Amino acid sequence: MKKFSLVLLAVVVFSSLSWAQQSEVETQELVECPTAGLLPRGSFALDLRVFSEGGILAGVDVGLTDSFLVGLCFGGTQIIGDSPVVWNPTVGVAVKIRLLDEGRIYPAVAVGFDSQGFGKYHKELKRYSTKSKGFYLALSKGYSFLGPFGLHAGVNYSLEKGDEDKDISGYFGLDKHLGTDLVVVAEYDLARNDNGLKALGSGGGYLNAGLRWTFASRLNLELDIKDLLRNAKGSSKPNRELRVSYLEYF
Repeated sequence: MKKFSLVLLAVVVFSSLSWAQQSEVETQELVECPTAGLLPRGSFALDLRVFSEGGILAGVDVGLTDSFLVGLCFGGTQIIGDSPVVWNPTVGVAVKIRLLDEGRIYPAVAVGFDSQGFGKYHKELKRYSTKSKGFYLALSKGYSFLGPFGLHAGVNYSLEKGDEDKDISGYFGLDKHLGTDLVVVAEYDLARNDNGLKALGSGGGYLNAGLRWTFASRLNLELDIKDLLRNAKGSSKPNRELRVSYLEYF
């Protein structure tokens, strides 16, 4: 596991040496962190995540216009296996609006809200293992030096405050195309809202990375490695997750 994580990180660091071509769809998310990217008008994206403890999270996003996206998702843990299913307490809701399109020297700017966290829901703390982003502001800028890649950053305020940590947090990351079929994504979530007395994190932030493969036309398969810094309390190794997404037009 440690060797695999190091290899994946090495790909992220040196991926700028590879040539790529632009994807027809903007990157809306890295691993967990939102970007300023949106779906094309009249399109929808189906998304399925499979994670630890038999967890599944399924969702759909709809591009109502080129600058306005809405989405819903739902899931739970112990769905896979023989233990009783533990459903998430509510349906996750997402809204994203782009305020400014990307220019030659300035980034795209979007604001949004996302109520869906990641991992197990902890009822006693009224939060997920990784808190939802809540209200956020995202910045994204694309470049084409030795192939396309994007830089992303954002600030967010989560409504998951059952652990009494109400701080504003932030994140940054990148995506890099490797040829026409592969994209490497990486992000660092500062997790400033997950370092209090009741926190599930130890204050070091969450480093996540993933490899996204366009398997067939608009079908993507993705392997994500989460918490490479082992920030979660009691964590002895990173988490592996599988993600499948599909884009279609109305």
